[in-house]
Order: sequence, then structure tokens, then C-alpha cells
Amino acid sequence: IKINRRKALAIPLVAGTKSTIVALKEGETVYWCSCGRSQSQPFCDGSHEDTEFSPVVFTAPKDDDYYFCTCKRTKKPPFCDGSHKHLAEDD
Repeated sequence: IKINRRKALAIPLVAGTKSTIVALKEGETVYWCSCGRSQSQPFCDGSHEDTEFSPVVFTAPKDDDYYFCTCKRTKKPPFCDGSHKHLAEDD
């Protein structure tokens, strides 16, 4: 019998169930929380320390409103892709 000893992928906490709209200026850099633990959602406050997670760096290419994911299940980090609509009851 072979036992798979690979570490299971960490699952981020769900911080919210809808996107957060943030107005950014061209060249502005933000750090999106990927772990769901930050108290400064949707951005990182360092709460990922001692986890497998790291923030996602995003620099705005133009002045615009950006829709950041808060459920942390997006396939297009750091942006919302509607994954929050498919969260299970126990997430």
C-alpha cells in the first residue's frame, strides 16, 4: 500500500460573499489578502504569517474601479470571478 504524504492544499477562509470595489489610481500598488484572515479586507494585514499563504501584489494599470474577491475562491486572483455564488454551506 502506498501512502500519499503530500501536504494537503491549504484552503483560505471565506472573508466575504461579494466583491469589494476599490478605486485605484494608475501605478498604485496593493496587496490582496489570499488567506481570508486579514481584518483589512480585501487587503493584507500580515495575518497570513505562519500559513502557506502570501498576498497577491497588484499594481493598477489605469485609474479605475477594481472588483476584488473576498470569498478567496476566485480562479482569477485578486479579482472576483463570481465564485462566491457557488460557496457550499460549510465554507
